[in-house]
Amino acid sequence: MIKMKTKNLKKQLIGQFYHKNIPAFTLAILAAVVGGSLNLILSWIIKQLIDTAAGEANALPLLTLLKISGGFLLLCALAFLLRYLSLPFYIRRAMCQYKEFALQKLLGKSISSFRDESTATYLSALSNDATSIETDYLEQQFDLLTKVLTFVGALTLMLWYSPLLTLIAFAITLLPLAASILTGNKLTPVEKKVSSANANFTAALNECLSGFSVIKSFQAEKEIFNFFVRSNRELEDKKFSKRRLKTLVGMIGALAGIFAQLGVFIAGTWLVLSTHSLTGGTVILFVNLMNFVIDPIATLPGLLASRRAAKGLMGKLAEALEKNPTAEGHRDISELKEGLRLDKLSFAYEEGKDVLHQLSAKFEAGKAYAVVGGSGSGKSTLLHLLMAGNTGYQGQIFFDDTELRDLSTSSLYHLISTIQQNVFVFNASIRDNVTMFRDFPQAELDKAIHSAHLDELIERRGEDSLCGENGNALSGGEKQRISIARSLLKQTKLLLADEATSSLDAQTAHQVTSDILDLQGITRIIVTHTLEEALMKRYDGILVLKDGRIEESGRFEDLMAARGYFCALFTLAQ
Repeated sequence: MIKMKTKNLKKQLIGQFYHKNIPAFTLAILAAVVGGSLNLILSWIIKQLIDTAAGEANALPLLTLLKISGGFLLLCALAFLLRYLSLPFYIRRAMCQYKEFALQKLLGKSISSFRDESTATYLSALSNDATSIETDYLEQQFDLLTKVLTFVGALTLMLWYSPLLTLIAFAITLLPLAASILTGNKLTPVEKKVSSANANFTAALNECLSGFSVIKSFQAEKEIFNFFVRSNRELEDKKFSKRRLKTLVGMIGALAGIFAQLGVFIAGTWLVLSTHSLTGGTVILFVNLMNFVIDPIATLPGLLASRRAAKGLMGKLAEALEKNPTAEGHRDISELKEGLRLDKLSFAYEEGKDVLHQLSAKFEAGKAYAVVGGSGSGKSTLLHLLMAGNTGYQGQIFFDDTELRDLSTSSLYHLISTIQQNVFVFNASIRDNVTMFRDFPQAELDKAIHSAHLDELIERRGEDSLCGENGNALSGGEKQRISIARSLLKQTKLLLADEATSSLDAQTAHQVTSDILDLQGITRIIVTHTLEEALMKRYDGILVLKDGRIEESGRFEDLMAARGYFCALFTLAQ
């Protein structure tokens, strides 16, 4: 079933080259057809000119040949103009649609389906692999067409003028051509090895750059350099093998061409001198035509192998896109009427090592809840599950009366907004990072910015100021404020916050949390380590986790009166 889906997706990827691109593709084909005929026509004109110069009886008059030559030059101009107008436009649109379709499919994955995948696979597929596909599949399809047309035309002319000389020519080149075909067939597996090595190299380079501060602080420059060297040399070794094989195919083809031309010239000269059945112009015509016969035969195996390899890269991307298919439900939910309910919820990242154990709890709609506990108690994991970050849990999570796994992800993400510890910021403006590149009424945007205390940053730098790659132009607190603002702006029915104020100063953290608690008509579940009494008293309920289990739950006053685990945590935090 999965193989069938992968095959269909591969067809869809290939289909992007022609989707809404037929006019440009048709013009490019026409240019290839006209271009393929030019060399044949030129060879025929040269033959006629030689026969006319030699005074052959059936030669065309020079004036007629000059008129034909003028028409030929106009045809050349037309072919070049067609290629100029169509080919770059076709390739540009085809590659845009291909990569955009692939990314759209990738973005259609759920968080849980993407969690175990390597980003390097997609980075390689949409960069290096895409370049190979552009060269070896798109551009070469027109070269293939031109070569096939010239082959058929040249062979037809050769047989017309001398079947015997044609047979001699093919006999001379049979062995080198066979070698070329056998060698060319080895290109497909080599191309796949290059692609895999490039994915490893991309991953290594990304890790070197992403972990730069860690590398420096642990003085691991030498070790990381050696790690990079290994992946780099593996890639270049694979590229070397590919390049050497392609060179060998080309050399064999060139050898076949030399054998053919020399052999045809010798055999043709003998026929002219001995039987007078051919003219000198015909021999020259044969020598020229042999290029157009031998070249396609010699290069076709390599071209077809490169084309198969390019299709293999598309198949590899299709396989990755179909990997870990999203097993989402189809039920929609537009609002949260009753709330969330956990029923014997358990979860383990590794079998036998539960992070959450038999959690049962209820979060009523429109109320605010705090989730507290020591480090490693499972607080962040719980929020991760609530946003469908992993659906491999035991027990049930209900949104009203619908189990989480029965909900469509689009419906779920429309319902939820999240504030996470590790904030991702795009290399775009502050405004675009808050709005997530969407349009909002200015009044709503201003309110979210004010509630997240982004006012000072925007006044100082302007909302069009760029945030840098992964927010490197911002402090941790500024990135946190952006995350809070974008979540508040979304105005969903459920807000999940995981240590939302961890990077903020105490005063700002207090005010931001207070603003979140002031929100009306929104269910709020907030993981926090800040056990501030004034804030704790405002929560409708507090869920206390210990070692992945619910140790206690209730309102602040009740938990303090019980003098249990929460009371101990609160006392230590003061």
